[in-house]
Amino acid sequence: MAIGYRFTEYIPPQDDKPNFDSLLKIFLQLVTISSGDVGEALNWLSSLDKQYNLTSDDYGIGDFIEDLRKKGYLDEDKEKGTLQLTAKSEQGIRRSALEEIFGKLKKGGKGSHNTPHTGMGDEASTDQREYRFGDSLEQISMTDSLRNAQINHGIGDLRLTEQDLEVTETEHKTQAATVLMIDISHSMILYGEDRITPAKKVAMALAELIKQKYPKDTLDILVFGNDAWQIEVKDLPYLEVGPYHTNTVAGLELAMDILRKRKTPNKQIFMITDGKPTCLKEGLNYYKNSFGLDRKVVNKTLNLAAQCRRIKIPITTFMIASDPYLQAFVDEFTKVNNGQAYYSSLKGLGHLVFRDYKQNRKKNF
Repeated sequence: MAIGYRFTEYIPPQDDKPNFDSLLKIFLQLVTISSGDVGEALNWLSSLDKQYNLTSDDYGIGDFIEDLRKKGYLDEDKEKGTLQLTAKSEQGIRRSALEEIFGKLKKGGKGSHNTPHTGMGDEASTDQREYRFGDSLEQISMTDSLRNAQINHGIGDLRLTEQDLEVTETEHKTQAATVLMIDISHSMILYGEDRITPAKKVAMALAELIKQKYPKDTLDILVFGNDAWQIEVKDLPYLEVGPYHTNTVAGLELAMDILRKRKTPNKQIFMITDGKPTCLKEGLNYYKNSFGLDRKVVNKTLNLAAQCRRIKIPITTFMIASDPYLQAFVDEFTKVNNGQAYYSSLKGLGHLVFRDYKQNRKKNF
């Protein structure tokens, strides 16, 4: 009797039944857009269910809500009598944003960043060199070393000497301190375009990325409108745009204050904005001008950009607007700071932030 394998066409099982995981992905997206309003997100989910038949007679929205409670995603605010997100939900939202923007990360080694310095470092590079006293055994490339021994001594007198040894170069790693500034002025929801939700997702994805891959780094997040204030990562799902002007100066001043407290020499500011600076705070009063580029506001903003350059804090601006005169301002701002600027659509924002974050890890500012 012949023994072997028989191959047939694989037909994946058809599973049209709704399940908790598929509905959870949709719910986490909706609750991000609703700025943490669970009731509104569930109403939207019910509307989507009515339109696209997301559930069935065996598993409905009511069952899903009950599972959210049982699995620890929702809790009840007894004072208000409403449902609220738990810490588990907030972490789920961050992970969802990370997968959506950056894709699923592969497990790696030590979560550190490149610098121009090589030698007895943390991570192997593609370069190789001769053996030096102090190199570890793990760095020795045995295949290349044996090849050198064969060339140098011949097969008949094969021996391995110190001169034959070849090692794989390694790179030193460093820590980085990043401040992410998010514009929450009213223009972030003007003209029927939701710009604040993609900005929140990028912040959550970057925070989760650093937590998983670069745990020694720091990420501080601040928002700026008429004023600027620092927020925690757990606050991001609830972030909303306000009836604010754009006080970029206040945001930069707060970012600089935060970075002064960080001990690492590698510091940077990421700024996500869609508008021009239109506001300053003078004592207890606000100086505001939304018409064009106000010289007084612009000059103060450029002065801070220059100050950041002097203390070696580069600013990367992600501009989600296409007005030519605004781009001209950002170009000047970037030139004064010697930083970088990207004019991004909302769709490509996350990839640009991630690319620039990784690229800046290779520099000692």
